[in-house]
Order: sequence, then C-alpha cells, then structure tokens
Amino acid sequence: MDKKIKRSWTVLWLLLWQALTIEAAVAATIQATFDRNPVNIDESFQLIFNADAAPDGEPDFSPLEENFEVLSQSSSNSVSLINGKMTRSIRWTLTVMAKHPGRLEVPPVSFGKDASEPTVLVVNGHSANGNSSNEEDIFIEVEATPENPYVQAQILYTVRIYTKVEIARATIDEPEQADALIEKLGDDKNFQTQVEGVDYMVTERRYAIFPQKSGMITIPPLVLTAEVMTHARSAFNGFFGSSLTRTQRVSSKAVSLMVKPAPSSFTGQHWLAAEQLELKEEWSGDARRMKVGEPLTRTLTLWAKGSTVGQLPELHHSAPEEAVKSYPDQPVLQEEKNADGLTARRQEKIALIPSKAGSFKLPGIEIPWFNTRTRQMEIAKIPETAIEVAAAASALPGTEARPLPAAPEAVRTPVAIESRTAAQNIWIWVSAGLAAGWLATLAFFLVRRRPRTEAGKDEQPAAETLNEYRKNLKKACADNAASAAKNALLAWGRQKLDANSLGEVAAFCDARLRDEILALNKALYSREAEPWQGKKLYQAFTENQAREQWTKAGHEALEPLFRL
Repeated sequence: MDKKIKRSWTVLWLLLWQALTIEAAVAATIQATFDRNPVNIDESFQLIFNADAAPDGEPDFSPLEENFEVLSQSSSNSVSLINGKMTRSIRWTLTVMAKHPGRLEVPPVSFGKDASEPTVLVVNGHSANGNSSNEEDIFIEVEATPENPYVQAQILYTVRIYTKVEIARATIDEPEQADALIEKLGDDKNFQTQVEGVDYMVTERRYAIFPQKSGMITIPPLVLTAEVMTHARSAFNGFFGSSLTRTQRVSSKAVSLMVKPAPSSFTGQHWLAAEQLELKEEWSGDARRMKVGEPLTRTLTLWAKGSTVGQLPELHHSAPEEAVKSYPDQPVLQEEKNADGLTARRQEKIALIPSKAGSFKLPGIEIPWFNTRTRQMEIAKIPETAIEVAAAASALPGTEARPLPAAPEAVRTPVAIESRTAAQNIWIWVSAGLAAGWLATLAFFLVRRRPRTEAGKDEQPAAETLNEYRKNLKKACADNAASAAKNALLAWGRQKLDANSLGEVAAFCDARLRDEILALNKALYSREAEPWQGKKLYQAFTENQAREQWTKAGHEALEPLFRL
C-alpha cells in the first residue's frame, strides 16, 4: 500500500512538472490596441499593450519614436478567476501623440524574446473632415499690429486662447525673436464669447515687441499643451476613481512682419520712435529772480508712449554760461506696462548755482522723434530760458558790515576786512567746492570707462573667446542659473571691458542691461530675493550686442541705447 501511494505522488509531481514546462514553453501573446481610432494629429491617445502571460523580458518602446511621441507610460497586473479557471494579464498603457498625419503603423515591440503584434492607426490632420475653428475644442488666434512697423518701434502682439472644454492645466510657449526685445503686458484677461454661435472661454495675453533691426522677422508659432478632462473613469480605480484627462496640443500660426528702417527724412541725431511724446520742465523757484550763490533746481521730464527707457535720450547738457554752474543728479528711469503698450519716463534734476549777477540765457532743448501714428517727424521743444541773477544780499548797497568797536589798528583793520570778505564770498567758495567735486567725479568716471590695455596686447578681444562667453551666458539664462550667468558675464566683462565685478560691468551698460545685471546681483546675495529668471538679462544683452554690430557695419544710422 505504501508503495502504491509513493508511486501516485511520483506520477503527480511528474504531471505537474510537465504542465509547468509546457506553460513556460508557450510564448506570451501580446496585443496592441488604442482607446480610439482614428485620432487627430494634435490630440493624445492611449496605446495599450496586453499580455496574457508574463513575457520574456521588459518592453523596448524605442521603435515607436519614429511616428509617435511618448508622453507617459504605466503598467498594471490583474488576476481573475472565472469558473474555476485562473487567468492573468499584464497591461502597459502609454499616452502618446502622433508626429504626422496618415495611416501610421505601430511596429512590433520586443518584450525580451516575445513581441507584440503590429497594428495600424489612422491620424487626421489639424482640420479633419473640413472642420472650421468653431468645431474644435481648443484653438489659438494671434495678431500683431502694425504689420509694417519701424525699427525699434512698438508692435502689439496679442494671443487669444479659445476653449469649450474643461481643462485641468495648460502651458503655452512665450513668443521668441532673437532680433527683438519682448515684454509681457500686464495680467491675462478672461472673458466669454461666441464664435459662429458656439460658446467659448477666451484667455487673452498681450506682449510689446520692439524689433532691433529692419527687414523680415518671423515670430514662430506658439504651442499650447493642455490636459483636457474626459469625464471618463479609469477601469482600475473602480467606482470611486477620478476623471481621466487626455493631452491635447494646438499651435498658433507664425507671424511674419516687414520692419522698416528709419526713414531718410528723419534728420535727428538719435532715432526715437514713439506713438506719443511729451517734454516739460519745472523749477523749484522763479528763474527770473535768482541770487548769486543760491541754488535753484530745474526738473526735466521726457515721457513717451510706445517706447522703452533705453531709447530715451539725455536731456541736460552743460550750460555754456560759465557764470551759471550746473550739477545734474542721477536720472530717474521708469517703465509702465499697460494693456495698450509700454510707456517710458526719464526725469533729470539739475541744480543751477550762479556765481555772479547779471542776465543769462540757458539754451533751448530739442528732442526730434518719429510719430509712428502719423508717420511724421516731430520735435519736442523747451524754448531758450532767460534768467536774471541779482547780487547776494551781503553785496547790496547799505548792507556792508558795521565797523567793530575801537581797537588797536593792528587788530581792527584785518578783522573788519576778513569779516566782510567771508560774508560776500561764502557762496562762491561753496560753489567752487561743489564744482571741483563734480569735476573730479566726472574725470574718474571717464577714466574708468576708457578701455585699459597693456603694451603688446591687442586692443580688440578675440572674437572666438567672446562668442564662447556669450554662449555660456545664453545657456545660463535659459536654465535660470544665476551663478553660472554671473561667471559668464564676468568672463565677458573682463575680456571686453576689463571689468572685474558685476557693478563694474553694469557701469558700462545702458539702463536696461544695467538694471538686469543689478537684479542678478540681488538674486545672488539677497536673502529675500525671488527665484531669478534669466530671460530678460539675455534679451537686454543681445539687444546691446546687436546694436553695436549694426552701428559698426553702418547698415542703419541707429545709436546705441543712451547711457546714464
């Protein structure tokens, strides 16, 4: 009996081993399916691989890259028992987008020695079946005005995103143009509208674009990537599963603009284009009643709509009257971003101190500018200013100092003379001291601005080295890497300007680039600074480089941005 039992167990183990061997020898069947077919070129869909048994190895999805872009992937296992029979399946779910329309084959995908079966997907174009824009879930409109702008003049670039579906989240590209300065204007606007009777939610965003060279420029298409709610539920999350999303991608059209150079009829020394411009002056007192040694402040303000602060010229120039000394303060530069464009403001305060009495004239100020609305040259003017300077109170008749009480002659005469001289000339000495200080500052500034070279060295830095520094700066700004941007900027500054700190580099730059360099410096060393974004720094840097090259080449009679 024991022998029979032992023989039975042996047979059972042999049968079980044979069954397992047979199952292992059978290759897994792997099928590829889609959550829908056909699909549109700008919509994501799910590509699903189902295996009825464990495959030989991990999948290799690289063959899909020729026709599809894989956005995400996941895998799951399921086991079911039906009528006493246990079945197992393994699923790989890929979220993908087609790269081009047509009948696209999904090639076999290897799972070790196993492979999936090929299948075909139909991909429609952007406007499948002749659908108009109002039949699409999402579409983008862009427009740029004017279509034929002048160089350095403002272009309003408007982006409108139309949606009629629920979106979980979305991202859209920023407009880019290497030969233009681009500024975002204010916050986005949201409103509802109808397109051919269909309700849409609209998000509107505006930019101000200032092209820095003439000729044809193209703003590339903007790409919107959105996660659209499908209101379906995942089969693996059960009744309480959350709604699924699908990725949808739409693009705007490219916008090409023909940028005009400065017209030959413009005779100003510096090209300045704006939609509107105002120049005014204010005085802290009456310029017709000035007194020797007493300062009076003159405030000059230039305001322009459709321009940047970097384009506004200096307003004050030293007065030719030697008897009236001028001491300008640092200019105040401001920009304001409104829905209808950029406005720029430059304000200069100048202290005027006359050193002798008489009648004098301050020369008039003229700012030639080009009105982009009327397409005509105009001149903003402040007329010549006549000033009357009276003698100081101590020098008027009848105001001489009274003699001191009787004293020895050797003492009385020198004291009276010294007192009178000090009373009359105190303001002149103050003025002379201030003038000396300002002249010393000016001399120091000019010396620092002069490129320092050593004997035997080339004055022009190697173009290859500077180009490498520019590439490093571009990458650092694109990565928002503040430390790397600082290193690249310092390397460029040492080679180009012989400057050894960010502050020294900023001193050589126009107002916009200087502000961006100071913002970088603040981001590096301030505890409360926000995360640094490098886009504006590289835009300002590129603008300066482009202007310098164009000015040297003589293609356009444009001056660099005005320095402080």
